[in-house]
Amino acid sequence: MEAPDPTVAVLPVYLAGAARTLFGDRLDIAAAYAELLATDGVLRGLIGPREAPRIWDRHLLNCAAVAERIPEGVEVLDVGSGAGLPGIVLAIARPDLAVTLVEPLARRTSFLIEAVERLGLGETVRVFRGRAEEAATGAAGLAPLRADVVTARAVAPLDRLAAWCLPLAVPNGRLVALKGASAAEEIAEHAAAVAKLGGGEPAVHRCGVGVIDPPATVVEVVRERLVGRARAAAGKRSQGGRSRRR
Repeated sequence: MEAPDPTVAVLPVYLAGAARTLFGDRLDIAAAYAELLATDGVLRGLIGPREAPRIWDRHLLNCAAVAERIPEGVEVLDVGSGAGLPGIVLAIARPDLAVTLVEPLARRTSFLIEAVERLGLGETVRVFRGRAEEAATGAAGLAPLRADVVTARAVAPLDRLAAWCLPLAVPNGRLVALKGASAAEEIAEHAAAVAKLGGGEPAVHRCGVGVIDPPATVVEVVRERLVGRARAAAGKRSQGGRSRRR
């Protein structure tokens, strides 16, 4: 493959205002990440060569806009993080967040670990190599992962996404999933399945209105109930007295 051209990741002038609004004084970190995606990300097959010129509008700004749906100072799990979208973007835009990138593939987790180090995000971002189910139950001697907000982007239809992500959310925590224009139709198709998994009624939100065009579309689901093995485990802990702290 021909060496990627890092200049394709330069922030376009017409997007500079939106980028400053969303990233503030951390815009230089976002720019370094954009260049990393357009070079190493392309070479490693994490970003398609045709996507490189669209990194800012299609990827970084779209993901950063989702930050408005995330409360201050919470823990975030990014499921199927891939090249770090939206997890790394959220960590850049919102240094108050504690972000865990959940990704099963070795070549992707290697990239994520290197990106976190090169961007200086090690204090607020960690990488978990494994599937969402392994993160929820614990793997390699680690305790199960839980977070206030679980994010995902272009991972799966809403029913499967809820099955993977809701067990990772604390009670009354939320799944915040980046979706496309067909979000409403997807909700209509999968709302019943989401309810069976303990989720509340899915809601569609537009993020970045007046900042990016088009706005980002997200589907939010609150984890209202524990179901299945999670409910049984919670019951056993309550019988024994104190529950384990996260």
